[in-house]
Amino acid sequence: MPRANQPSVDSIDASVDESTVDFSDRPAKGSAEAKEKMAKMRAMQKGGKRGPSIQTKTKLIFPNLKLKTIGTSIYMAAVMEYLCAEVLELAGDAAKDNKKKRIIPRYIQLAIRNDEELTKVLGDVTIAQGGVLPNIQAVLLPKKTAEK
Repeated sequence: MPRANQPSVDSIDASVDESTVDFSDRPAKGSAEAKEKMAKMRAMQKGGKRGPSIQTKTKLIFPNLKLKTIGTSIYMAAVMEYLCAEVLELAGDAAKDNKKKRIIPRYIQLAIRNDEELTKVLGDVTIAQGGVLPNIQAVLLPKKTAEK
């Protein structure tokens, strides 16, 4: 039983008349025109014949990079290894400064934010349990009294 404001199923079926639906501009199924139209739609979805490149998807553009399947993967692996080594080295130093042997997310955060280049690369990254850099604005510090 339909609710007060809901139309019944019978009234919905009656409102859609087959004569009001126009399929005249649609190409016949299986025709060459239909296949061509589907191919164009797929090409637009993928971003061309081969689809969007990995550099386009990740928005990472490396200059002078030859786009070959094997070379690209090795190059990206080397870049990732370098970034990991850099972050872990700085985080280990931060842990030593705090007299700890274990690297926790707080030390990774301190390492990244204290390094200018890593801050540029990972500026928009949020590290869980990382906290913030200790910083007190100069305006909030107590004023020094003039000594006589």
